[in-house]
Amino acid sequence: MENLRSRLRLGSKVEDVQLRKRSETYGYLTWEWKAGIRGFTYPLFFAFLYKILHLLNYDTVYLLIWLPRIVQTLLAAFADVKFFLLIRTLETEDVARWTFFCQLCSWFSWFCCTRTLTNTTETTLTCLALFYFPLPGSKTYSSKKYLSLVALAVVVRPTALIIWFPLLMYHFWQEENKLRLITHSCIPIGMLAVLISALIDCLFYEKWTLVQFNFIKFNILHGVADFYGSHPWHWYFTQGFAVVIGPHLPFFLHGCGLAFRKYKMVLATVLWTVVVYSLLPHKEFRFIYPVLPFCMIFCGISLAHLKAWRRVAAALLLVSNLVLALYTGLIHQRGTLDVMSHLQKLCEVSRDSSRPQSDVLFLMPCHSTPFYSHVHCPLKMRFLECPPDLGEDGYFEEAAQFYNNPLLWLRTSFPYKSSQPTHLVLFDVLEKEISTFLQGNNFTRTTEIFHTHVPEGRVGGSIFIYERH
Repeated sequence: MENLRSRLRLGSKVEDVQLRKRSETYGYLTWEWKAGIRGFTYPLFFAFLYKILHLLNYDTVYLLIWLPRIVQTLLAAFADVKFFLLIRTLETEDVARWTFFCQLCSWFSWFCCTRTLTNTTETTLTCLALFYFPLPGSKTYSSKKYLSLVALAVVVRPTALIIWFPLLMYHFWQEENKLRLITHSCIPIGMLAVLISALIDCLFYEKWTLVQFNFIKFNILHGVADFYGSHPWHWYFTQGFAVVIGPHLPFFLHGCGLAFRKYKMVLATVLWTVVVYSLLPHKEFRFIYPVLPFCMIFCGISLAHLKAWRRVAAALLLVSNLVLALYTGLIHQRGTLDVMSHLQKLCEVSRDSSRPQSDVLFLMPCHSTPFYSHVHCPLKMRFLECPPDLGEDGYFEEAAQFYNNPLLWLRTSFPYKSSQPTHLVLFDVLEKEISTFLQGNNFTRTTEIFHTHVPEGRVGGSIFIYERH
C-alpha cells in the first residue's frame, strides 16, 4: 500500500503543538511551523478541547488521543447527513439512499474520516459547502453560507481552493447579479477569513505571518514538497484515484455514462482537481480525498439503475470495502501507533526521581510515529530529523546521514555510554546493520511489535524496542 498510513500521517501536525502539564512545557515543532507554512486556526480547535480536559483534570493520554478522533468522526458524520439531504433535493429518494450507502461504505472515508488531517477537515467542509452551493435543482442554496465554509476550508488547507475554483467560476457565470455577488459576498467573506486567520497566526507566531502565502511560496514556487518524494504526472490517473475510490470505480464509470449531462459540472470538478494535482510532483492519496463525495453521486446513480443485480452489487461493494477498511484501519502499519503505548509506560519511570531518566531515540524514517500527544509526559524523546533545504547555512539532513552509514553515525553521535539513549526504537530491517553497536553497548531487545505484512525499503514488518542495561 506504499506506506499509506505513513503518508497520511504527514498531513496534519496537530500533535506537534506544544502540550502543557504541571507547569512543564514540552513538545516538538516541525520545520513547517518554524517556516510559517502551518496555520494555528485548525490546531487551536483541538488545543481548546485539550484545555477543557486540563481544567477538568481529565487530560489523560487516552482522552488526548481519542477525543480529537471522536470529534472528527462526529463532524464527518454530520457532513455525510448533509450530503444525503442535498442529494435528496437533487434526485429521487432511491438515488439519494444509494448515494448515501456508497458514501458510508467507502473504505477510504473510513480510513481518513477519524484522523486529524487537514485533508479530512477540508473534505468535511467541502461536503457542507456543497449543501449550500447553487447546483442545478438545489433547494438549499445560500451563497453566504457556502462561501463562508469554502473560506474556512481554505484557511485550514489552502489547497481547498483547487477543488472549489471551477465551482466558484460556475457560480459566477450563472449568477445574474455578478457585481452584488462579488461586493456583498465574495470580498467581505474572503477578507474576513484572511483577517481572522492572519490575526490568529500573528498572535501565536508573534510576528506578522500570512500562512496561505507562505504555503504557496514554499510548496509550489520553491518546490519544497518535492523533497518528500515525487511521482510521474500520470500517477493519480494510473494508481492514486483508483486506490482512493477503490471498489466503487466500476460504479463511478457506469454512473458517469448515465448522468454525464446532468452533472457535467461535478464531473468537471473531479477531473480538474485530479489534473491540477497531477501537475505537482509530490503526490499523496489523501490530497484527492475531497473529490470522493463528488464521485459518490455517480456511484449512487449507477446502483439505482441496476435493477436486476442491485442487491448483489451492493453486497459485493459493502464486503470489499469492509475488508479494505478493517485491514488498513486495524492491521496494516499499526506498529507505529502500538509502539507509543509501550513507550508511554516509561512516563512512570520518568516520574520516579530515584531511577535513571528514560531517553528514547527513534532510528526510523522521520515522522514514522506520533510523538508527545501519545505519551503526554516530558519523556525525553528524539527522532531522526529530515527538514528540507531552505537555503540556511550549515544545512544537513540527519536522517539521510544516518541511513548512509548507520553504524558510523551511531558511533560518532554516541562515543561514550553516558551519552547513549536508554531505549532505541527501530524497524527489524535495520537490526542486522547495527547489531555490533547493540551488542557492544549492552542493548537488549525487550519488545517486538507487528507493523505490516508488506515491508518496503526502510519500513520493516516489525518494530523492535531495545533497552540498554
